[in-house]
Amino acid sequence: MAELPLSAPVGVVGAGTMGSGIAQVALVAGHQVRLYDVLDGAAARGVEQIHARLDRLVAKGTLSDAQARAAKERLTAVGSLDALSDCGLVIEAVVEQLPAKRELFAALEKVCADDTILATNTSTISVTAIAAGLRRPERVTGMHFFNPAPLMALVEVPAGATTDPTVAEIVAATAAAWGKTPVRCASTPGFVANRIARPFYGEAMQVLEERGTDCATIDAVLREAGGFPMGPFELADLVGNDVNLAVGRSVWEQTFGDPRYAPFVAQQQVVDAGWLGRKAGRGWYAYDGGDRPAPHTAEPRPAPERVTYHGGFAACYGLLDRIAAAGVSVERYETGPAGTRSGAGEFEPGESAYGIELPGGGLVLETVGEPATVDGDAVALDWVGDPATASRVCLAPGDACEPATLDDAIGMFQAAGLAVSVIDDVPGLIVARTICMLVNEAVDLVARGEAAAADVDTAMRLGTGYPRGPLEWGDRIGSAIVAEILSTLARTYPSGRYRPSPQLIRAAHTGRPLRGL
Repeated sequence: MAELPLSAPVGVVGAGTMGSGIAQVALVAGHQVRLYDVLDGAAARGVEQIHARLDRLVAKGTLSDAQARAAKERLTAVGSLDALSDCGLVIEAVVEQLPAKRELFAALEKVCADDTILATNTSTISVTAIAAGLRRPERVTGMHFFNPAPLMALVEVPAGATTDPTVAEIVAATAAAWGKTPVRCASTPGFVANRIARPFYGEAMQVLEERGTDCATIDAVLREAGGFPMGPFELADLVGNDVNLAVGRSVWEQTFGDPRYAPFVAQQQVVDAGWLGRKAGRGWYAYDGGDRPAPHTAEPRPAPERVTYHGGFAACYGLLDRIAAAGVSVERYETGPAGTRSGAGEFEPGESAYGIELPGGGLVLETVGEPATVDGDAVALDWVGDPATASRVCLAPGDACEPATLDDAIGMFQAAGLAVSVIDDVPGLIVARTICMLVNEAVDLVARGEAAAADVDTAMRLGTGYPRGPLEWGDRIGSAIVAEILSTLARTYPSGRYRPSPQLIRAAHTGRPLRGL
């Protein structure tokens, strides 16, 4: 499908950060752009801000002087919606409230030609609901840019129930022509990125409320062990805790209280306190110029001379090479004399073990969702996103873990060049439970036909900066392992939050790749 021709002007309603950013994208692509805002002077200020950004692009060598001058000439601040009457595409970026958007689209329908495409930049509101009541709801679609619009590559194109597929195709092609990567999806709660990202915040809140560890440690583990670009608490402070809570609450309410998306008391408390994040000078962290709290990091311990690996690692298998390269002798067997994991997660004497056996007989076990306490003298090891590049690991000793076992485990990973965070024995630890929930959410979205598998992974890489898409991650780890951990968490927390997607369970039994769903 062909994109909107450059001869067609583009209208943008709302001259705030998002609106002016979207206007800049269309402008640099070669369109005439008309910027409108209901507040007096806001559109003119938006034009000034865009001019300043274009000048910075010239200074950086991204645009030539001639290109910047031509772009400025194509940009106009307008004083009424009537000035958008001949636009081929009008994109709204106004307040995230359904009544305001409905009122705006009703007004646009009166002044724009019947073939004008009307797009909403909403991140959470139903496109179907926005278009309801219009004379031609089929020409309304989503065009959700990510902030900052000129820099972020992803554009979600959610189609409402009444959206003409051709309209969504044109908008997706236009986004691609503007240098963006469009992702098509249905207009369901949270679309793709905001919906799948809910567990990234939610699992951190769960660990915090259980007093598994503190915010700084959770953030450090997800960054330095999981490979995420930011931790959930620092990211929430950046986005705004009020905004993050509102998005989460919107998804939860639109899914009629599905426990997978339920907000947490801790989130509401920081909002009630006015700790909204960076913009307020305080959120989960203080932004008064002082030092941020450091993550819990174990003091140096001596490394054991020799350990024995009996199998059972998936996400952490590559750490064995790092341990061996550090001078620790790693004898590798798939079976051994220490015991084996039974269906209940316990060890039966005299049978084969999983994990790393330490000199004193204690075990380091890659988490499978249950506490290390059920395994006796054992330490649970959290997942790492990339064993070759991880700079931290997270350990949780069981209640019966001997001090020497924990010391040996800490020393072994420190010798491999890894910082070690020791947390309480919470089920699924931090990285593993987070990744499993992201995978499950992605599988469920694809299974419902709300987005294609490839688009889901693309959206999460480009929209949230995850090191890999959740479906790719699930295939790397193994759907059977992901399903096992979720099932264990579902038994531990019988609220429905951790229920595995039926398609995930099927993939676990058949071995079908999640990216092939």
